[in-house]
Amino acid sequence: MLKRSFFVAVALCIGMIQTVATAADVSLSSLLDEMTDRAALARFPDPAYTVKQFSSYDPASTSPDKPGWFANNDRSFFVREETNNGRTEWVMMDAEGPGAIVRWWITGFGYDGTVRIYIDGATEPVIECKIDELVGGTALVGAPLSEERARGRNLYLPIPYAKRCKVTFDQNFQITKKREHLLYYQINYRTYSPGTNVEAFTMAGFEAAKDQIGRLQETLLDPASVMAEDATVVERATAIAAGQSKAITLDETGAIRRLSVNLAAKDPVQALRSTILVLEFDGEPAVWCPVGDFFGSGVGVNEYKGWYRQIEADGTMTCWWVMPFARQAKLSLENLGNQAVEAKLSIATTPWQWDDRSMHFRATWFAERDIETAVDGKKAFDWNYLTAAGKGVFVGDSLALLNRAVRWWGEGDEKIYVDGETFPSHFGTGTEDYYGYAWCTPEFFESPFHGQPRAEGPRNFGHITNTRVRLLDAIPFNDSFRFDMEIWHWAATEVDYAVTTYWYGMPGAKPTVGPMPDEAVQPVKYDTPAIIPGFNVLKSPPGTIERQDIRNFGRGKWNDDDQLWWKNAKPGDELDLGVSVEKAGKYAIVLKMTKAPDYAVVQFHVNGAKAGEPVDFYFPSVEPADPVTLGPFDLDKGDHKLSIEIVGANDRARKSFMVGIDQIQIKPVD
Repeated sequence: MLKRSFFVAVALCIGMIQTVATAADVSLSSLLDEMTDRAALARFPDPAYTVKQFSSYDPASTSPDKPGWFANNDRSFFVREETNNGRTEWVMMDAEGPGAIVRWWITGFGYDGTVRIYIDGATEPVIECKIDELVGGTALVGAPLSEERARGRNLYLPIPYAKRCKVTFDQNFQITKKREHLLYYQINYRTYSPGTNVEAFTMAGFEAAKDQIGRLQETLLDPASVMAEDATVVERATAIAAGQSKAITLDETGAIRRLSVNLAAKDPVQALRSTILVLEFDGEPAVWCPVGDFFGSGVGVNEYKGWYRQIEADGTMTCWWVMPFARQAKLSLENLGNQAVEAKLSIATTPWQWDDRSMHFRATWFAERDIETAVDGKKAFDWNYLTAAGKGVFVGDSLALLNRAVRWWGEGDEKIYVDGETFPSHFGTGTEDYYGYAWCTPEFFESPFHGQPRAEGPRNFGHITNTRVRLLDAIPFNDSFRFDMEIWHWAATEVDYAVTTYWYGMPGAKPTVGPMPDEAVQPVKYDTPAIIPGFNVLKSPPGTIERQDIRNFGRGKWNDDDQLWWKNAKPGDELDLGVSVEKAGKYAIVLKMTKAPDYAVVQFHVNGAKAGEPVDFYFPSVEPADPVTLGPFDLDKGDHKLSIEIVGANDRARKSFMVGIDQIQIKPVD
């Protein structure tokens, strides 16, 4: 529940007359308090509000049944152009109040431009500064409320307004075409129900709140510090055999305030996917989710700390979602795998006053494998994160995906529809933008609000985990909620998506998907072997490998006009490929390779033994090389290893040490 502030206004006139002003329902101070009040999310908001988003999404996206729905030019588009005090400004946001800005995200290059925030019809901005100093900088606050993460700039300082808020920027890349004027942006904002008394943001009020902001900053970085003193802790250690489950039942009104799980198994990575956390509150199913996905780790243990979840190096996974129940809570761990699992659980509960605004916590898991993509997003489509019926509040999500190409997977925009909207009230600018970073950046980052606990690599290849929780930007809904994320890839490949959505729902609220046990038992591995059609890459090598379309150097010269391209490597690095024979015998290995101005000298090895002498693949132009024949070898039936070691480069070659492989043939030798 929002903390309410009471203000006493003292008026000096003839004599001293004291008057009492109307108490504000919402203020900067109350919003700051709300950010760390985890229990507030578990009750439907009062005063009621909606959350929507302004962004620079491509306006060619007008309808799912019209061309342009997956348009990707999501930069420097604005609401309108206008003149203020003799300046040309472009409006990023214009919203009627009462309301509050609750989240910003931006990215760009030079950030050569000024942002201005006009509140309640004022002709002069209450805030005016360079946009990168406000968002991700220290113009008002520093980290974690304002910080840059993996090239995305974020601001979570709330800016309330009573009647109206307008945000402008004074540069437009679409007109100037100057790189430093390019701007991608998202602004999330609340709109309160009419009559809500909001105390508008002022710099004087901001200065008065600085001590409160400082305490908030410290608290957000220490999620375990906010725990009720009257918590009751239940701890269990138990073995769960394959195909079995263990349960704990709590039979009185209360709320789970902290839940920690640690799993040990012969294959711990598989255990985290195939062991399911199941929660029921007051007889209603609420959570069915693999343990690793529920806590935001994705595949395996990936250390991370945010405001609602923490993953530790020893595999202990903790969440601080408040989960109230009126009569009973039942927690189960179901082992769907084929191995025994040792589980340790710790559950902290407190009393809870159940009322007509109390909601049950929900976590919905949905996964799909082998999703086909196409070059340049030509197979882009909307993939549903969550569709739910009933009344509730959406509070975050975690995405665990497997990308089988090194190229970028996440051009797709989020589209969120609330209470039957026909056009999304949240239309994003890219998947990484939604998660608070930018420019496909494959690096670990964490913050209280969002993070990338894993980016396997090389580049954007392999397992990736992205996560975001919503504090002030949580999205209430009265009847229905639908969240789609575009799958929009730059490469032709296959990806696996598994999303966990976190939300609260009134009794009776339901998602459209249920448990997916067949998917949860599918095998997962922590390290991802590279997959290039036509080649068995045994492990990801140093540098990067990818399928290269090579038709520009002569159609029909290479098999299928493509090759396996190994680059960004150096002398001493090896690429291991698998080859196999169906029966024992004597075989030659024939390699069809590429020669080029920047290609390496390589040494071949078969099953760990040197095969032939080094081969120089330098050539002044890009051409197919003469076939290289290795052997003959006496090979047993089954799998064998062909290794390619970079040993140097021709004196005339550019020292890029690249390797191109068109085809590997295994030929019997009489």
